[in-house]
Amino acid sequence: MEDENEREKGRKKVPVDGKRNVLITSALPYVNNVPHLGNIIGSVLSADVFARYCRLRGYNVLYICGTDEYGTATETKAMEDNCSPQQICDKYHKIHKEVYNWFNISFDEFGRTSTPQQTEVCQSIFKKLMENNWLSENTMQQLYCEKCERFLADRLVEGICPTLDCNYDSARGDQCEKCGKLLNPTELKDPRCKICKSNPQIRDTEHLFLELPLLKEKLEEYINNMSIAGCWSQNAIQATYAWLKEGLRSRCITRDLKWGVPVPLEKYKNKVFYVWFDAPIGYISITACYTSEWEKWWKNPENVELYQFMGKDNVPFHTVMFPSTLIGTGENWTLMKSISVTEYLNYEAGKFSKSKGVGVFGNDVKDTKIPAEVWRYYLLTNRPEVSDTLFTWVDLQAKLNTELLNNLGNFINRVLSFIAKAPGLGYGSVIPDAPAAESHYLTKELANKISEYLEQYIEVMEKVKLKQGLKIGMSISSEGNGYLQESQFWKLYKEDQASCSVVMRTSVGLVFLLSCLLEPFMPSFCLKVLKQLNLPPEKRLSLCDENGDLERARKPWELMPAGHKIGTPEPLFNELRDEDVEFFREKFSGSQADRIVKAEAEAKKMTEKLKETKISDGNEKKQKSSKCESEVQRKKSCESKASISRLDIRVGLIKEVRKHPDADSLYVKEVDVGEVAIRTVVSGLVKHVPREEMLNQKVCVLCNLKPATMRGVKSQAMVLTASDESGTKVELVEAPHSASVGERVTFPGFEGQPDHVLNPKKKMWETLKADLHTDTELFAFYKDVPFTTSAGVCKVKSISNGVIS
Repeated sequence: MEDENEREKGRKKVPVDGKRNVLITSALPYVNNVPHLGNIIGSVLSADVFARYCRLRGYNVLYICGTDEYGTATETKAMEDNCSPQQICDKYHKIHKEVYNWFNISFDEFGRTSTPQQTEVCQSIFKKLMENNWLSENTMQQLYCEKCERFLADRLVEGICPTLDCNYDSARGDQCEKCGKLLNPTELKDPRCKICKSNPQIRDTEHLFLELPLLKEKLEEYINNMSIAGCWSQNAIQATYAWLKEGLRSRCITRDLKWGVPVPLEKYKNKVFYVWFDAPIGYISITACYTSEWEKWWKNPENVELYQFMGKDNVPFHTVMFPSTLIGTGENWTLMKSISVTEYLNYEAGKFSKSKGVGVFGNDVKDTKIPAEVWRYYLLTNRPEVSDTLFTWVDLQAKLNTELLNNLGNFINRVLSFIAKAPGLGYGSVIPDAPAAESHYLTKELANKISEYLEQYIEVMEKVKLKQGLKIGMSISSEGNGYLQESQFWKLYKEDQASCSVVMRTSVGLVFLLSCLLEPFMPSFCLKVLKQLNLPPEKRLSLCDENGDLERARKPWELMPAGHKIGTPEPLFNELRDEDVEFFREKFSGSQADRIVKAEAEAKKMTEKLKETKISDGNEKKQKSSKCESEVQRKKSCESKASISRLDIRVGLIKEVRKHPDADSLYVKEVDVGEVAIRTVVSGLVKHVPREEMLNQKVCVLCNLKPATMRGVKSQAMVLTASDESGTKVELVEAPHSASVGERVTFPGFEGQPDHVLNPKKKMWETLKADLHTDTELFAFYKDVPFTTSAGVCKVKSISNGVIS
């Protein structure tokens, strides 16, 4: 697609005359913690789906986001971590960026608000508001902590929510997390300082206010017009009119903090702007960081449509506060056209919470080895568009196994596998011609349904009804499965070759179409399908009206050319087993703090176990025996030769995994073991370990086996695995995430240097591996000594009392 190519080449996009120009933002996440799944679906993932859809349609799209770095939350986190606010911002900005990259979020710019551009744009808007007399000065009462000797900003105060029937005892000074009501700190019952827990006193302090009541007429005109024209989501409309009905009040825009955009007035030189005044301005300043021509996006309402995505607690700031701020400048700003708002995604029996560490967080999902496209699919099918929804591991399992594996994956694999069969059984990987497709009854009936689905898909996606768009895409897959089944193509191949060719060429066209329609939701899935179709990414189908692809899609038999040779079909999804679900439920139960305590307890237990362990390694004391001295010496000599220290086991990082070109059951892996050159490793794990589970995984690698050629590929090491008693279940022996690549895995008490290369005639590996195993707590052991690294002990995922080889 043109937009993506431009992004890759580093060109800066600006609005184009005659094209539809769409500016997309997702709520700027606070930079004081790792985002959880609720944050991800609430803003960045939803916005990404819409941005990708718009690119498919050929629109000129700019997708902007970044970390919200100023304010009390950052100061508080910095105090907790005993570092500066800037250090907190740098640390978590990097973490956020890594999480969103893993989720394949396609920002055009992911920036931050602690920039000179933010200060410049924010102060400029403030000065315009001052000039136009929309600001006032007022004395307000604020809580002051005598113990800390400071005025307490909203988030440095906690207490009991004053709202009737709420009474939440940990409400923040700016908003109650339970009922969502916006608060002033002085409204809290029994307030307490979050830093020292003492009860603060009320004191007078001067601040600046935005006079929302004076802007009410202009604001209501904007809301009344745009909420209809922009098809605002119902929850956004309700939250906005609730604010208007309650009556607009003057809102304080300054705070007694050090970390923020300074107020450019001498009288207020020790104050900064309130985060909810400056944070939405971050969308503008991040665009200014992206391009010096930012005003072409933000001061161009005639040619630019602004779409904004967020969770429901952010609505009033985007529909009331931010528009009022821009309207008050008197300048021609691009105001929000459409707002898409999600309710809350809850976790198992409770609620996702960053502050309490409850739920599955962005850095957790990578550890599950469940691919990004599965997480995206599940979150989007579960998107809380009109009411709160619930994340459960059992539901994730059901949607993966039933909808992705058995419906979508099954359809694509059936089609491509049949085409890939040798002539006489299939088509030798070459797509057949289908000259009589339009007269084929079943195919014509299918085409009519697909045409209807396409119209519905575009209609709902244009209205940002993302969950419905995904459902329609999956319905096309179901239609494809039904079409295959009803046609009985396996019989047609023998009895009616012409009809079979029509069915298969139509079906492979549907596969191509699905890779397009589902690309906004599962982009990595799309790339896998294109690879199996033997098509480069730039050849994917678009939904652009101008190039005729949309019209062609109504005749799926025309989407893929006859004579085209497809690639190698492979399963697209892997089953999530019951034992995996139980493992994840246990692993992610409680809060993050609970999990840390649990991990520390496990580590302590292992340390105690090591202390109790008595190591022999062939140096046992002579025991009383009737055997002669020479026999004892002979045994000691043999034991010494078979020392575990002679194995060169290292921490390796799997950089690449591919199928062996001449053996379906073998993987060829490229593994970094800390040397200049990457090692090639061949292993028979295709049936046991999915490729996605191995990529970028730190594992235990035996590096001093003699290289062996396996079906033409030389294997230079062995990745260690554990298997259950039956040998049907196999897992990698994993090193701790923070272990250094290339460091040697040691066995405390067994000293000595490894052999350069193990002599295969001595059967050293065969002798030692008999004592390699996992215990009931999933740790890897040689006899009763664990596989140990500088970062901790090596483990397996779920196989207890397994055999390591």
